[in-house]
Amino acid sequence: MNSSINPSASLLEHFENIDDPRTKYLIEHKMLDIIAITICAVICGAESWVEIEEYGYSKQEWLEKFLALPNGIPSRDTIRPRDTIRRLFAQLDPKQLQGCFLSWVKTIAQLTQGEVIAIDGKTLRHSYDKGKNKGAIHMVSAWASQNSLVLGQVKVDEKSNEITAIPQLLKILEIQGCIITIDAMGTQKEIAQEIIQRGGDYILSLKGNQGNIHQDVKQLFNWVRKTNFENIPHEVCSSINKGHGRIEIRRHWLLSSVEHLIDAQLWSGLKRVGLIESERRIKGQLATIERRYYLLSLDGGVQRFAQAVRSHRKIEREGRCFASSLSNHAVENQLHWCLDVAFNEDDSRIHSGYAPENMALIRHIALNLLGQETSVKAGKKAKRKKA
Repeated sequence: MNSSINPSASLLEHFENIDDPRTKYLIEHKMLDIIAITICAVICGAESWVEIEEYGYSKQEWLEKFLALPNGIPSRDTIRPRDTIRRLFAQLDPKQLQGCFLSWVKTIAQLTQGEVIAIDGKTLRHSYDKGKNKGAIHMVSAWASQNSLVLGQVKVDEKSNEITAIPQLLKILEIQGCIITIDAMGTQKEIAQEIIQRGGDYILSLKGNQGNIHQDVKQLFNWVRKTNFENIPHEVCSSINKGHGRIEIRRHWLLSSVEHLIDAQLWSGLKRVGLIESERRIKGQLATIERRYYLLSLDGGVQRFAQAVRSHRKIEREGRCFASSLSNHAVENQLHWCLDVAFNEDDSRIHSGYAPENMALIRHIALNLLGQETSVKAGKKAKRKKA
């Protein structure tokens, strides 16, 4: 990777106005220096405070070319437990850090008309702190599928859920002309209304927790399929994927007849309902069939529907070790796969103060920067090692 690139040139200027939470007369290391070292270290594979510090020492000569470092590399003092880097990230205001991140993303993201933005939640499994009776934190993130960029994130309040966090995330995003895809947890009338009011379109997954609307859409498709769609305007397409001893057939249907659905008028912008049937055939096993139902506001045809849902549940198949056991894994979106496999996020033991939330954002910065790096044709994990 190109070591001549100054990683602070266009990124750190967005963090200049963040408030330093530390006691002024005790400050020995500049806040921007610590943030820069941490971002570089995470890009290069560091996953703990000690590894970030060791990275700083090993790259001090290079870091001094663009950082002030008035007192050298922030250290982990073993005589007096004063973990400079850890304590800063535990105290930094996550909302301010998020604002800086959003400001930076706007300078690098060029969202096109019809860009699919997948919104989904993820629990940072080891971010809990038993000693302080603090549970693991849950983050909701927005992922621009075409640009392969994290656009933003919001922490779910400890006594709440994704339903309250998603509207907060939508409010900080620029979604004009974009297609928002959300799993069933976020299929709420208020969320659909927020998307439409902000100039976006939605594809919302339906499950049993939506009650009447889910059952009504399911019964509608059961009926029209039994009649072979006789005199029912519809669109259909299918695809077949083969590999690793299995065949997966996906069939997609769209119906525009939504006016007779229960409470259809309460779903802002609702124009169509969709069905995806996934049939999986593995040699020597019985075929399995899964059906998923959707509410849609967009006018695009069935091919656009199929592409958008694939974008939401896209799996990055760059990892050879993962591909061999793909059939044993639940489908998850590309962002979560990258964070788990390339960044080992699920194994992170960072849990003090605001540090889990802030370090999740640092990983998102690193992921975006690695995605922008095009001189190396490799996956994110390989890029980290090469960096």
